[in-house]
Order: sequence, then structure tokens, then C-alpha cells
Amino acid sequence: MLVGTITLIVAYGVWKTRGPQNAGSYLRGGTDAKWWTIGLSIMATQASAITFLSTPGQGFEYGLGFVQFYFGVPLAMVILSATIVPIYYRTRVLTAYEYLEQRFDLKTRQLTALIFLLQRGLGAGLSIYAPAIILSTVLGWSLMWTNLILGIVVIAYTVSGGTRAVNQTQQLQMTVMLSGMALAFVFILWNLPNGISAGDAFDLAGVFGKMKAVDFQPRLETRYTFWSGITGGTFVALAYFGTDQSQVQRYLSGESLTQSRLGMLFNGLVKVPMQLMILLVGVLVFVYFQFQAPPVFFNKPELERVRLSEKAPALTLLEQEHQSLFAQKRVLIDRWLETPAGRAPMEDELRSLEKRSKVVREETRKLVKSVSPRANVKDADYVFLTFVMTRFPAGLVGLLLAVVLCAAMSATASALNALGTTTVVDFYKRSFKPTATDAEGVRAGKLFTVMWGALAVGFAIFASQLDNLIQAVNILGSIFYGPMLGVFLVGFFFKRARGTPVFWATLLAQATVLVTFFASDIGFLWFNVIGCTGVALFTLLFQLVLPGPEDRKQSSKF
Repeated sequence: MLVGTITLIVAYGVWKTRGPQNAGSYLRGGTDAKWWTIGLSIMATQASAITFLSTPGQGFEYGLGFVQFYFGVPLAMVILSATIVPIYYRTRVLTAYEYLEQRFDLKTRQLTALIFLLQRGLGAGLSIYAPAIILSTVLGWSLMWTNLILGIVVIAYTVSGGTRAVNQTQQLQMTVMLSGMALAFVFILWNLPNGISAGDAFDLAGVFGKMKAVDFQPRLETRYTFWSGITGGTFVALAYFGTDQSQVQRYLSGESLTQSRLGMLFNGLVKVPMQLMILLVGVLVFVYFQFQAPPVFFNKPELERVRLSEKAPALTLLEQEHQSLFAQKRVLIDRWLETPAGRAPMEDELRSLEKRSKVVREETRKLVKSVSPRANVKDADYVFLTFVMTRFPAGLVGLLLAVVLCAAMSATASALNALGTTTVVDFYKRSFKPTATDAEGVRAGKLFTVMWGALAVGFAIFASQLDNLIQAVNILGSIFYGPMLGVFLVGFFFKRARGTPVFWATLLAQATVLVTFFASDIGFLWFNVIGCTGVALFTLLFQLVLPGPEDRKQSSKF
């Protein structure tokens, strides 16, 4: 099932994009994509493998509250469809950064493109490494070979057909992903103990606080609330979908402005229900493990290392306590199911037992860390995949693994495609070889895609040798993303802003973020706000002190 699904998807993408190609088609993907292709491609680009590995784990640990993070997506899709997308269509750009030269100048365009290349280049390696490390752990594969296989397969079909191949394959990938998660949802419900209905399952999940999807309390210290989702979530979605070439490239290939808008609105409508379904899968896994004893720690190889160490007796004691708490909960849940009235005291006791279970699991994490300091002790990422590997029939296991691999391939292909396109359009064709022929543009696109793919695979392999690299990459993304968003916002809404003030404002804002990073303890998510706001404020300042007006060169197109 796994090999067959992946082979079918790659073969389909290569077949659909066979025949001669020109640079515009290869880099943009043509201009004939329908709204459903655009919508599915946008969703598949955003839905990385971590979505299908970590999100069920998020539901397992914390319930449905994480869905609030996506509340801003529909609003952002409406705003972008009404404002930014028409600008891109009117200027007929191949990359988002090409617009910046038309709006400002060449140096501003290439500075912003360089920021994107740095950020997305690291992100491409992460999109390979993150699922590879979990898959290799659960399946017992070599991490290096997992990285290589993922990278080579994605590079092959991305290079063969460019943007069109990515768009076409993402339709099938998204279909596989959604079908796989829907089947997992039904399978878990079907395999609950006899007499346990879906209503019982969700009622039981509610006892443990897993069903609270919306929190209207205006608490800044709470990470996910309705207010943070509708404000901060909108801000993040505007930045990602409006300025990141891996997303912009998806809707630039639309047959018309209307088709692109419909594709984005489709994404806005489907995104929240999709995430809710994935979180519900995690919640159902939690309910399942109220009837079938779960492991005390879901990263099995790391648990076995403790079992073979001198800390084994301590682990045995923790496992015994974990099993005792599970048995007490199991008896109490049976009583709760049999007694519809007067459940409140039992529910309080169930929550108390669950709290004690969490303490035992946390002690186990500390024990694992003491034996393997570099171990990933956030085992929520392993919950769903471990459940699939140990509870699902073989055919469904293959399909669910295909879901994870499709998500990894989809996100990586979009990143490599965007990196190759940006390198060709914003640097190679614009500055190094303006007279490049159409055929040379295609060859350059393929060459740069392979180059970025090789760097991503190398980074993924290198990542396994270092500590805390995932966190470091996330911090780097936040360091660069704020100033990049600020440039676009100034371009869209500051009608009198000139190129040179914006260029220096971007550099100064970037420097401010770097100083903040090295000299303070501010959470890295705030770097986005600091960088974006800094570009706007410094632009207003430099508009007053730097001379103008300026001549702007028009960018070259294929």
C-alpha cells in the first residue's frame, strides 16, 4: 500500500507534465489551473508531515483548543483575495519579490528574495528531517536513508515538471491525506469497546477537558484562545499566504483571478474543519487508551534504552504505578458509563487520576532524558504513529504511512519549487543572464531545484548530528519573517514609500531583531511583530531624511 501509493503519485505527476516546457510554464505552472487544483495545492503545501504526526498528538494531550490557531485563516483568505492577489495578477509577476522591484527597486527586491531563500532553504531541510526522524524511530529505518529516500523522490518529480508537477501531484497527495485521516477516524470509533457509542466517547473526552474547542476568555498567558486565533492567527496567515513564494506560486498559476480567489476561499473554508478532524482523531486515540492500556512513554526505542540501563528498576516502578492508575480509571469509567445520573463525583475522581498519570509520564520523560540526553522526550509526536503501527491492520498501516510521506513530499516539493523559481527569476535571469533563452531558463530552473534539494537533504542529514536544531530553525524563521512581511505591507499600503528608504528600513529592522534575539529573553514569536513594525516605522523615518524621488527599473520576465 505504501510503496504503491507513493509510486502512483509520482508517476501521475510526471505523466501529467510530460512534453515540451517553456520557462513560464515550468516556473509558474502555466496559467490554466482550476480553483480546486489551487485550493488543494495550497492546503497540501501548508499541511506538512508534522501536521499529521503532531496534530493528533496535540489533540491527545490538550484536546481541541489548538484549532483556534486557524481561526484567522478564513479572514486572511478574504483579505488577500480582495487586496494582494489582484495586485499580483495586475503586475503579472512570476514571484512575489518581482513585484517589489516594480514597486520599489532592484535592491529591495533581491534583499527580500534573499531573506526568503535563507528561511525557506532551512525550512526545506526541516520538512524532510522532522518526519524522517519520527518515521525512522518508529519503523526502525536508518535516519540517513530515510532522509535520502524522501529527498530523492521529491527532487525527481519536482525537477521533471516544475510547478505544474507540484500542483498536479498535490491533488492526489491531499486526497490521500484526507482519506487516510477520515479512515483513521472511523476505524478508531469502530474499535472502541462494545456498547461505547460515538456520543459516549466524546462525552468521556469532555470529562477530561479534551472537547473544549473555543476559549473566549481574554487571557494573554493562554496560548490558544478565540482572540489570539482571530488576531494573531490572521496576522500569521496574511504573512504566509501573501508573501511566501511557496504559497504565492500556487495561486499565480490560476486560469484567472476568479479561479485563484476561489481556490484561496476554498482553503479558507476547509482548513478549520480539516484541522478539527485531525485533532478529533487524537482525542479519539486518547479515549481508546482509556480502555486499552497505553505505554507510559510512546517513543519505544528510547524507552528500551532505559530498560537496558542501570535505571531499569526506576522505570519498572513507574510502569507499575502507571498500570495501577490505568486500572483504577478503567473501573471508574465503567461505573461512569453505567450511571448516567450523579456522575459529578466520579468525574472529579477521574480527573484526579488523570492528573496523577500525567505526573508519572513526566517522571518517565525525565528518566529517559537522564539516560539519553539527546532523546526527544516530547512523545506526543509519537502517539498517533505508534497507535497506527500497533493497532491498525496492515493495509491501513500502509495508507496512514503514505499520508505522512505524502505530507512530507508535498511540503518539500513546494519549498524546492519556490526556491528554484525565486533563484532563477530574481537573480539568474534578472542580474546574471538577462538574455537567457527560454530553454536556458528551464535548464536553470531544474539545476537550481536540484541544488536546493541537495542542500535540503544535506541539511536534514546534518541536523541529526546536532542538538536543538529544530528549535534553532524555528527561531531563524521568526528572525527573518517579520522584516519580509514588513516590506510587502509597506509596498501595499504606504503609497509614497520609496525604494531606498524601504531598503535601509528593512536592514535596520533586521538588525533590530538580531539585537533583540541576542540581548533579550523575549519569546521568538514576537520577533515577527518587531521586524514587521520596525520596517514600517523606519521607512517613515528614512522617507524624511533620505533624498528622492528614484528611478525604478522594470523587472524582466520570461
